Amino acid sequence: MKVCIVNKSIIVFLLLLVFSFESFPQKISENKISLKGKWLFQIDPDDKGVEQKWYISKLNDVVRLPGSMLDNNKGYDPSLDTKWTGSIYDSSWFFRPDMAKYRQKDNLKFPFWLTPNKHYIGVAWYQKEIEIPGNWEGRKIELFLERPHWETTVWIDSIKIGMQNSLSTPHRYDLSKILKPGKHTITIRVDNRIKEINVGPDSHSITDQTQGNWNGIVGDLYLRATSPVNFDDIKLYPDINNKSVRIVFVVNNITEENKTIRLKVEAESFNSDKVHKVEPYIEEIKFKAGKSSFEINYPMGEEVQLWDEFNPALYKLTAILNDESGNIDKREVQFGMRSFTINGTRFEVNNRQVFLRGTVENCVFPLTGYPPTDVESWERIFKICKNYGLNHMRFHSWCPPEAAFQAADKLGFYLQVEGPSWANHGVTLGDGLPVDQYLFDEMNRIVDAYGNHPSFCMMAYGNEPAGKNQVKYLTEFVNYWKAKDNRRVYTSASIGRSWPLVPESQFIVRSEPRGLPWDKRPQSIFDYYDRIEKYTAPYVVHEMGQHCVFPNFKEIKKYTGLYKAKNFELFKEELEKNNMGDQAEDFLMASGKLQVLCYKSEIEAALRTKGLAGIQLLSLNDYPGQGTALVGVLDAFWDEKGYVTANEFRQFFGETVPLARLPKFVFKNNETFHADIEIFHFGKQPLYKVIPEWEITDSKNNIIAKGSFIVKDIPIGNCIPLGEINFPLSQFRNAIKLNLIVSVANFKNQWEFWVYPADLNINYGDIYFTNKLDDKTKSILENGGKVFLNAAGIVENGKDVVQYLNPVFWNTSWFKMRPPHTLGILCNPEHPIFNYFPTEFHSNLQWWEILNRQQVMNLELFPPEFKPLIQPIDTWFLNRRLAVLFEAKVLNGKIIVCSSDLQNNEERPVAKQLLYSITQYMLSDKFNPEYKVDYSIIEELFEKKERPPAINFYTKQSTDDLKPNIK
Repeated sequence: MKVCIVNKSIIVFLLLLVFSFESFPQKISENKISLKGKWLFQIDPDDKGVEQKWYISKLNDVVRLPGSMLDNNKGYDPSLDTKWTGSIYDSSWFFRPDMAKYRQKDNLKFPFWLTPNKHYIGVAWYQKEIEIPGNWEGRKIELFLERPHWETTVWIDSIKIGMQNSLSTPHRYDLSKILKPGKHTITIRVDNRIKEINVGPDSHSITDQTQGNWNGIVGDLYLRATSPVNFDDIKLYPDINNKSVRIVFVVNNITEENKTIRLKVEAESFNSDKVHKVEPYIEEIKFKAGKSSFEINYPMGEEVQLWDEFNPALYKLTAILNDESGNIDKREVQFGMRSFTINGTRFEVNNRQVFLRGTVENCVFPLTGYPPTDVESWERIFKICKNYGLNHMRFHSWCPPEAAFQAADKLGFYLQVEGPSWANHGVTLGDGLPVDQYLFDEMNRIVDAYGNHPSFCMMAYGNEPAGKNQVKYLTEFVNYWKAKDNRRVYTSASIGRSWPLVPESQFIVRSEPRGLPWDKRPQSIFDYYDRIEKYTAPYVVHEMGQHCVFPNFKEIKKYTGLYKAKNFELFKEELEKNNMGDQAEDFLMASGKLQVLCYKSEIEAALRTKGLAGIQLLSLNDYPGQGTALVGVLDAFWDEKGYVTANEFRQFFGETVPLARLPKFVFKNNETFHADIEIFHFGKQPLYKVIPEWEITDSKNNIIAKGSFIVKDIPIGNCIPLGEINFPLSQFRNAIKLNLIVSVANFKNQWEFWVYPADLNINYGDIYFTNKLDDKTKSILENGGKVFLNAAGIVENGKDVVQYLNPVFWNTSWFKMRPPHTLGILCNPEHPIFNYFPTEFHSNLQWWEILNRQQVMNLELFPPEFKPLIQPIDTWFLNRRLAVLFEAKVLNGKIIVCSSDLQNNEERPVAKQLLYSITQYMLSDKFNPEYKVDYSIIEELFEKKERPPAINFYTKQSTDDLKPNIK
C-alpha cells in the first residue's frame, strides 16, 4: 500500500497543478442509463426458468420497477394455505369456532400481522431491453440495483453474469467485459425464498411480521459508465484530535496498461452556518492494471467543524481522477468529523459524554412493506424521534438503505446498525451453518456501503441468537471488527437477560435494567444500578418498555397502500360483538394514559441510574407483527394517537430532565411530603448559574407551595443532586390530587401525588355490607334494601383474568396469555360515586391499591347495554366485558358489587377513601342505578362450576423457545 502524507510545504506547489488539471479536455465524467419504468415479468413458482432458459425468451407479463410484486399486484391472494415467513405461537385462530368466519376466503382476517394484498414466495423474472451508446466503449459499466429482495441472478443476453444475495446493500454487477455498444437484454432472476442461507424467519430483514418477505427491486436502478481508471472504493477515517482524515482509496484500472493518474481531493462543509473550504490535495500517481489501493492523510485545518447531535456539520469530499487521455472519474462522499468512543461505562462523541435515548426500528412500513429509499421519508422519521427527545435508533435485525444514513447524518442522529439476522426459530449461530459465513460477508458489505456516514456509530451481528457455539462465533465477530475499523464501536448481539455475554464486546445491549417494581407500592426512588454495577463496559438497555395500549381503530383508514389492517378489523368486530364497540376510543385514551405513565416511570428510573449508557425503547411506534404489539405512543405511521404530545414525552426523555426521588405517591394528611430532586443533563454544554425551582399545584393549577434551590452549575452527567423538598400535608382535610413541578432553566418535569385524610369515619347507615351473596343478601334486595357486596376473593366468572396496575406486555398472543391481561381501567370521574375520590378517567399511581393483583368480574351474561363503574380494559384478543365495580337494580333493591378488597384498608388509604366515597354515594339520593339485572346473573359471577378456558393455543410452542440452550 502506498501511503501519501501531505504537508503544508508542498501544498502551494501542488495548487499550481490545479490549472493544468482543468486544462485537460474532459470526456464523460459519468454516464447513466436509468432502468426505471416498464419491465417484462414472469413468475416462476416451480423454479423452471433456469432449466428452460427464460433469459433468452421473452417474458409474458409486465411490471414497473422500482417496485415489488405487491406494488404491481402480482402474486397470490392470502389464504389459509399461505406459507408465511414468520413464527406463529398462537394457533388458536385456526381452531376457535368463534374465529371461523374470519377464516373464510372472502373474509380472511387474522391477528398475527398486517395482511398484504398479494403474497408470493419464490422465483420471479424481470427483463428489459437496453441500448448501449457507442461512447461507452472501453469504459467500466456497472449495473446498480439499490435494494433487491433478496437473491438476484443476472444475465446479459444469454451470458450469466453472477449471483448476489445481500439483504442490506445494493447489488452491483460489473458488465464492462460483456456490454458492447448496441442492443442487449438484461434479465434478472429474483428469489425471496429461505434456502441454504437462513437468517431466521423472524428477522426483520425478511419476516412477514414487519416489512413482509416481498419479491422485487426498489430504490435506484441504473447502468453507469465511468472512466477506465475509476474509484472502486473510498473510505474515510476522521481523526478529530489531529484535525485530519485518513482517506483510503481503491482504484480500478480496467485497461491492460499502466496509467499515470492525477488525483485531486477537496472538501467543503455544506449544511452549517459557516462554510468551511478545506485546502485541496493534489498528487500524480502511477497505476498498474487491475486494482490498487493507497491512502493519504488529509488535513482539515484549524477551522474544522465537528459532527454531533447538536451540530451535525457535514462535509462533501470530492475526489477526481484524471488520466492523460482526459478521462475523468469524479466521486463525492458525504462525511462528518466525529469520534464515537468509550470512556469507562459511557459513550463519548468528540470526547464529550453522551447518553443514548433511543428506539428500536423494526422495518415497519405499512404502505409499501419495504423501507423508503428517499431521504425525505427518513428525515421525517428522525425529526419525529428528535421531537420526542430521542437521539438514537437501533435497527433490529436489518440495515436501512443509504437514504436513512444521509438523513441521520443531516439531523445528528446516532444509529446502531445490525446484520439482517435474528438467528433463532429454526436456525442457530456458530454451528457451521451457511448463515455464519454469510453474516461476515454481509457485515463487510454494510461497512463498505455505509461506513463513511458519521451517524453509523454502533454495530452488532443482529438480535438474540440461538446456538450452543454462539459465544465463540460472536467473539470472533467482535474481535474481527475491532481490529478492522475503529470508526464505530461493536457488540456481539442485542440480547435479553438470559443470553450469554461476549466479554470482548465493547458495549452491552441487554435487558437486565428494565421493568417496574409495581409488585409493591409505586415509588420513584428505585433505579437499576444494582443490575449494572458489575459491568465495566457501557450498558444500553435492550428493548425497554413494551407497554401495550388498546388498538386505535381510527388507524384502519390509513392503510391505503399494499397492506391492510385486517387484524384491527378483527379486533374491532369482536369488540362490537361483545357490546363495547362504542367504547373503543375511550379504551384507547384510557389505556394510552397508563402506557405513558409506565414509560415515564421506567425511563426515569433509567435516567436515575449511575453509569448507565443508554436506553433503546421497544418502541416509540407500534409493531404490527408477532400477534400485533401495540407498544408505541405513536402508530405504525409514526403519527400521534392523541393521548400524549411530543412536548409532554420529551419532559421525561430529553437531553435534560429534572428528576424526583419520591418514597411514594400516596400520602396521608398527617405526613410530610418529601422529595429528593436531581437532574439528568446530557446537553451540548454544562448549564451555568441556574436556579432550580419547584412548585406544588392542585388540579386547577393553583399554586399551593413553591420554592427554589441554590444557584448551581450543572455539568454533563446524571445523578446530580439539586436539593430536597419537605412539605407538610396537614392543611388538606379532604382527599386531593396534587402535582409537583420542577423547573431547571427551560426544562421541566412533573409528578402527580395524592393526599388522603388519615382519619376517615365510614358510616354504612342503611347499607347492608357483605362479603358474600347469600340468602340474607337476596332477602334484603327483595325487600328494597341497599347492598354493598365486597366480593374480593370469591369471584368465579373472571378469576382467570389477571390484572396488575401495569398493562399487557408486548401482547397476550405472542406470549400465550402471560399476565397481566388488562390495559388499565376506564371510569367516569363525573359519576357521583367518585365525588369523594379524586380521579381521572384512567388508571394512575393511586389506583395501585385498588387494581394490582385484584380480581375482576366477567360480565358476559349482563345486558348488552350494561356499563360498569370501574371497567378493566381487556386484551384486545378477547375483548371480554369486565368490571371491578358496578351498580345495578336487582329484584326490588339496589346493589353495588366490588371485586377489589376495600375492607382491609388500615394501611391502604386509597382503598379506604374509595369505600368512603361509595358509601356516601349509596346514602345519597343520587344512588339510582341505570340498569336492572336479574339476580341470577349476579349470582352466576360467584358460582363454582366448570368453565371453558378463555383461549386454547393448540400448541406447546411458546416464546420460551427464544431463550438459547446454552450448557
